[in-house]
Amino acid sequence: MGLIRNIAIVSLTISFITFVAFFGRLPALRNTPIGALNRVLWVHTPRGLQAVDARLTNGRTSALVVRLANHLWNDRHPIVMIFFILLLSVSEIMIVPQAWPELSTSYKAISTVLIILPYVFLYASAASDPGYISPENHSQHLSLYPYDFTIYHPGQPCRTCRLLKPARSKHCSICKRCISKMDHHCIFINNCVGYQNQHWFLLLLFATATVISYAVFIGSTFLSTMVKSNIPRWNILGKGFTWSEHVYILGWALQERTRMGAVTLLCALTAPLVWGLLGYHTYLVWAGTTTNESMKWSDWQAEMCDGFVFKRSLPKDRRKDPRNEPEWTSWPVESEQVVLRTDDGLPPAENFGMGEWVRVWKLTNIENLYDLGFKDNLKDVFWRRPRES
Repeated sequence: MGLIRNIAIVSLTISFITFVAFFGRLPALRNTPIGALNRVLWVHTPRGLQAVDARLTNGRTSALVVRLANHLWNDRHPIVMIFFILLLSVSEIMIVPQAWPELSTSYKAISTVLIILPYVFLYASAASDPGYISPENHSQHLSLYPYDFTIYHPGQPCRTCRLLKPARSKHCSICKRCISKMDHHCIFINNCVGYQNQHWFLLLLFATATVISYAVFIGSTFLSTMVKSNIPRWNILGKGFTWSEHVYILGWALQERTRMGAVTLLCALTAPLVWGLLGYHTYLVWAGTTTNESMKWSDWQAEMCDGFVFKRSLPKDRRKDPRNEPEWTSWPVESEQVVLRTDDGLPPAENFGMGEWVRVWKLTNIENLYDLGFKDNLKDVFWRRPRES
């Protein structure tokens, strides 16, 4: 029981820390205990360690750790992706040889497909162009989306690439390139998630979550069958057994087949994390936004709560300045509003748009130009649209 307990504790701890580290900054969690733990992990703990190191080594250790951290977080490297591949492959090596002889032909076929797919989608996500913007394809990426005059305004150049930023694009400090429809830089694929590979990333999440859940199903089925051969009245739900008896029998089964039990337990503890990540990105598609844009919308909400955000209408026959924005985009709608924030809480002095400036208090009072409904949002992810040549 000690080995199983230790595996469970380690797996739960790693899963929880990973969840806090990667999701604690999300707008929905920013003001929750998860957000507070994220700040403890990334802000307060490093500051405390630096203060201790300043007394012990005069800051030399901290400087070394900072340089290493900057390399790990701000430069492209395959370390985390290699770890992800090793975690998948080693787990499969531990469980497949034991389970394979006892699998039926149909289950062998299903297992083969499910094992292969994560590697296929990982390669596609990592090796594909996420939507790099260059002088040669700049006009094509400009024609993908119109500016919404809320979080994206025309005429704003990238200070690094020295190109006008297309709507929904962002400069990645790790890839050192501007990315079309930038979602985020993912260290697990050593690449950005953008317009041209977002579909591969979603398929990677789905394939990984599915194969992990399938491993739980196979492992628990085989372990339960083994227990049933010794205890005929056994069932996986533990009906007819006390809680202590149920845990003891499960622990015995996991120890009898240690490798299969360890992988099954690891997958059972990590599957909710992967499904949660897939659910979050599915929600972003449903909402017609990206991880990058969700951060921007969160900032807008904070400004609205202070009463510093205003909107007014845009004329439908507005003439575009071709020096700052494309005359044509493949997106089916154009913005009908301009939204601005001020520093003093007074209506903007800009004369752009028409009508009176109206103070905005809620995000629901602002249209999201890029939300066409879940079906059409999915099409935008999985089907490329024609671009201006």
